[in-house]
Amino acid sequence: MGTVHAKSLDPLPMHGRDLGVNADDWVEPPEPEQEAKQEILENKDVVVQHVNIQGLGRTKEDLLGYEISDVFHAKNLIDVMKKAHVARQKLLRLGIFKEVEVLIDTSEGADALPNGLDVTFEVTEIKRLTGSYNTMVGNNEGSMVLGLKLPNMFGRAEKLTFQFSYGTKETSYGLSFFKPQPGHFERNLTLNMYKVTGQFPWSSLKETDRGLSAELNFPLGMTNHTLKWEGVWRELGCLARSASFAVREESGHSLKSALSHTVSIDSRNSAIFPSRGALFRINQELAGYTGGDASFLKEDFELQLNRRLFWDSVLSASLWGGMLYPIGGQPSCIADRFYLGGPTSVRGFGMYSIGPQSEGDYLGGEAYWAGGLHLYTPLPFRPGKGGFGDLFRTHFFLNAGNLCNLNYGEGPRAHLQKLAECIRWSYGAGIVLRLGNIARLELNYCVPMGVQSGDRICDGVQFGAGIRFL
Repeated sequence: MGTVHAKSLDPLPMHGRDLGVNADDWVEPPEPEQEAKQEILENKDVVVQHVNIQGLGRTKEDLLGYEISDVFHAKNLIDVMKKAHVARQKLLRLGIFKEVEVLIDTSEGADALPNGLDVTFEVTEIKRLTGSYNTMVGNNEGSMVLGLKLPNMFGRAEKLTFQFSYGTKETSYGLSFFKPQPGHFERNLTLNMYKVTGQFPWSSLKETDRGLSAELNFPLGMTNHTLKWEGVWRELGCLARSASFAVREESGHSLKSALSHTVSIDSRNSAIFPSRGALFRINQELAGYTGGDASFLKEDFELQLNRRLFWDSVLSASLWGGMLYPIGGQPSCIADRFYLGGPTSVRGFGMYSIGPQSEGDYLGGEAYWAGGLHLYTPLPFRPGKGGFGDLFRTHFFLNAGNLCNLNYGEGPRAHLQKLAECIRWSYGAGIVLRLGNIARLELNYCVPMGVQSGDRICDGVQFGAGIRFL
């Protein structure tokens, strides 16, 4: 929390050893009224009479009322301090203040109660225009990101952002507008306009997307939901002259208009190194009913369970799966299919180099599953609170999965049988490095098993970087 001033509460009650005030030191005796008020505040309930916000410029006061209203419900001094701290965190979460300080004092004035308190938030607003330069880690790729941001455009935590990203496999730029619901920051609307150019060497493919999207995020009970519409003009081309005929057939322009819904439940205590809790996420995408020439129904899910064992070791189990069902009798597009393999999924195999392929180019599949079992241990990097060892883990892993195309004229039993055939799996051990709370690096020694004809393997040392790992 910020600085706490309590003029009439000085000295605050102390417990423990004597503070060391000498008898010769002059201490001005408190006035009777102050002494009575101090005793009341320390031992009885208090009333928060006024909450003031100082330092506002372009921010609208009605926006902040939702964030600080709980302070009025505090019943004692400790409760006031706790609720003021929570309110401070909510104000900082809005992303419109550089600093927020909290001052707590006894009420003054004609309407002051004997047990009244005034709480003041001193804020410093962020500049109207800010710039940023940073690096970003994706799934086995890195990029340099330049950004310009106009925070708090209309005084209610709106944000306009322009971002340019140049990466090892992808270059993009986009403009986005973010608008939260006052009092419910988790409920927000984001509008995007973008252009993305990516290279996919495992498929000898390059893709340029130009699109618009609208995204609504909101919590519902224990779950978080995202509703999204996306309209994108896609241009596919060959990355090399040696591209297979199957990839050349996919080249050209297409228009996709899709609605999607994502629901997730996340009880993990950390996204990178969880020691307890679970994650369940399911995504549904329907393309073609709002226009465009791509028509399909796509479903995929992610499940992760974590359990702490002895000596700070953690057992983690993950399961991914998905299916893509083309609608209207037309085949699916190579840009919409699933891909599997590499240091972020089934380790020991090349990046996205499992499943259907043509002349060395991997074409993706319409159905897949992947599972992983990990044993994480801090040894030999014994963690300390805030120490260097907190950044590292050693892990032993067992991964398995399969990617294929299904004949939807057959029944579910035939589909399961095909997914259970030709299972690729691998095992090994390695070191994991946490990068903040959003990404991680892995250096593993892998032993691939169940290798099928056409699979590209990485037998031995494999390096991976990303934000999502099996």
